Amino acid sequence: MAQQTRQNRGVPAAAVADPAPTADIAGEAVLGDTWPGIQLYYPPVKYAPALGIYEDLAKAAARFRRHAWETGAHTLLFDLEDGCRQKALSRELLVQELPHFPRDDVAVAVRINPFRTEEYEKDLEMIRALAGHLDVVMLAKAGESYGAAEIRDLWAWLAGVNPAITIQPIIEHPKSLKLASELMDFPSVRHVVFGIHDFSKAMAIHITPDNWIDELRTYFHMLLFEARIQGKGVIGGVEVLINEQPMPGEFVESDDVRRWLDLHGDRESHVVYEHACAEAAMGLTGKQVIHPHHIHLCRVAFTPSPGEIARNIRILRAAIDADALLGGAIRFEGEMLDPPMFGKALQHLLRARALRALSAADTRFALEVLQMLPLRVIRENWPYGQV
Repeated sequence: MAQQTRQNRGVPAAAVADPAPTADIAGEAVLGDTWPGIQLYYPPVKYAPALGIYEDLAKAAARFRRHAWETGAHTLLFDLEDGCRQKALSRELLVQELPHFPRDDVAVAVRINPFRTEEYEKDLEMIRALAGHLDVVMLAKAGESYGAAEIRDLWAWLAGVNPAITIQPIIEHPKSLKLASELMDFPSVRHVVFGIHDFSKAMAIHITPDNWIDELRTYFHMLLFEARIQGKGVIGGVEVLINEQPMPGEFVESDDVRRWLDLHGDRESHVVYEHACAEAAMGLTGKQVIHPHHIHLCRVAFTPSPGEIARNIRILRAAIDADALLGGAIRFEGEMLDPPMFGKALQHLLRARALRALSAADTRFALEVLQMLPLRVIRENWPYGQV
């Protein structure tokens, strides 16, 4: 059952031709897929500094079942490229362990080596063996050698293996950024990754752990601009600072999070959380992290909280009651709101749903609101689905 569910996840929904679709059709088409969310880089085979050696297969498998099975991330990302020294053993581990991974609520992604290298070909052999157990193939150095042909070739190959597997190109070079619109011009590409460290190296920009968002903001906006035009998502950068203490899972409202940060958070916690909030505010659909302590901090930054969801539902209900959803203004809790604000309230609900944080009842309400909107307005508010 788990394999069947994973194979079906990510299959594009049928396009809607009827300008007034039913709720079921609208739900399948307009909402689109769930987002990558917080992607945890998980080392398949890890180096043990105390021993000065790498794990063997048995120890790596035991760690996988002890930690990967319990992750709080939206996506487990297995790196076979830059962060992987033991590539052959790592592929062997994934072939052995992923068929037994029990979580259908966690996406499985693998970062493969650059196009047409020797290791790339070996990665494809592994993907063929794991075709029913992978959701995403992340292509390193995307477009740097052969342009968009790299994505076209990988897309065609995956179509014969498992067409439900999507591709996430990593933009790691100015060449790739210049070709971003071409790299995104394939149906299997729904999100792209901004590889900030390789990109800044290629640009000879010295970025700092505290301010890298501001130092790369121009290029972030360039990538987001191209992604918005095509209705694709952008996944944010990796933090190098590691906070000593993880924030407990019960802290989800912004006031509670800031209270914990003020009382217990170190400098690293503050920086990671502020960066995640900035990336979420830019509309990013995910963020990559390298340490488990980052997961909950970034997850709450990206995901609308229960209180925010409730408030946005109240806004939309008030707009509907006043017949102002498509025109007019209302006074709401001391603010004057009009259709652009109603669109943002709807976006918050759809964002929560894309990050698996919206209840079935609230999802039905969001669909009811969508059915009240012309297709043009739906596209303006939510470019990620299909209408």
